[in-house]
Amino acid sequence: MVLGLFAAGLVLGGVLSSTVLWLLSGLAAPLPAAARYAVAVAFAVVGVLRDAGLVRFPLPQNTRQVPQDVLQRHLARGSLRFGFELGTGVRTYVSSTAPYVVAAALLLAAPSWTAALLTGIGFGLGRAATPLARVASGLGDGWDNTLRARLRLLTVGASTVVAALLGWLALT
Repeated sequence: MVLGLFAAGLVLGGVLSSTVLWLLSGLAAPLPAAARYAVAVAFAVVGVLRDAGLVRFPLPQNTRQVPQDVLQRHLARGSLRFGFELGTGVRTYVSSTAPYVVAAALLLAAPSWTAALLTGIGFGLGRAATPLARVASGLGDGWDNTLRARLRLLTVGASTVVAALLGWLALT
């Protein structure tokens, strides 16, 4: 139940962030679509280069985690809140450049509200995949070690997929 509330919070937080980005995307709408898409693809390529370690720069993020006492006060409500705050992507550490590229694409592409909503749901579900997979594996620390060993491949892979999708969308 607690993990389900945490996952629900992640999705709700992702939806809030994508909705805010969608609302702000109207500011970029007057720019020519080709220019907006070109900038989004350029962001994506830089993201792949960063995740591959070929360029280095810090990501704009709040590196403070959600305080543990959130969970200690009321486990169910705290799990939902903890997930929500992580799901916004604002109050946490994000190791991959891909979420920033997607955020920039939402701002620049001025998508439909449905596309923005689905993006937020996808972000939340993506963040929920890690703890859900860890619990489902039953391996605990062994699963953590496997993830650590493959994290670079996962982040570069995610950034590459995002860049390829943005490039494809820009061409269609």
